[in-house]
Amino acid sequence: MRRPIVGVAAALALAAGVLAWQSMATAEPAPEVSYTLLDGSSGSTTALKGKVVLVNFWATSCVTCVKEMPQIVATYNKFKSRGFETIAVAMSYDPPAYVSKFAQTRQLPFGVAIDNTGQIAQRFGDVKLTPTTFLIDQQGRIVKRYVGEPDFAALHALVEDLLKKG
Repeated sequence: MRRPIVGVAAALALAAGVLAWQSMATAEPAPEVSYTLLDGSSGSTTALKGKVVLVNFWATSCVTCVKEMPQIVATYNKFKSRGFETIAVAMSYDPPAYVSKFAQTRQLPFGVAIDNTGQIAQRFGDVKLTPTTFLIDQQGRIVKRYVGEPDFAALHALVEDLLKKG
């Protein structure tokens, strides 16, 4: 009885490994976008190659976005010293004063960009729903897209795996 269970477990592990490899091998490249952060500095997805990056599309009027933001902050703080970056992209309809006040009062430790033209959301597949979050690997490929609040334990495991792979 023990051998079939071991065989099934080995087959499942192999299948999971193949699926993980396939999803990484077919990951689509992240769009090349430039943005200006609230502090006036500019950045681009191209400049972030070599890091694991979380791009979070959000709005101050989005209840789920506000709820998940402390976990986005915790994720950033947990991995930032290991080559992890976070960019929070406020949607074009979000008033800049609201975004700035939110970032300041919550002391967001990562870059916050306002997508005032909607071009960043457009380039990431015409993002309309918030929160929508993308995880990008060191090679600049989108490895995961989350619509709604992510399972943060699973997200942390995936970030950990990407950081180990380098």
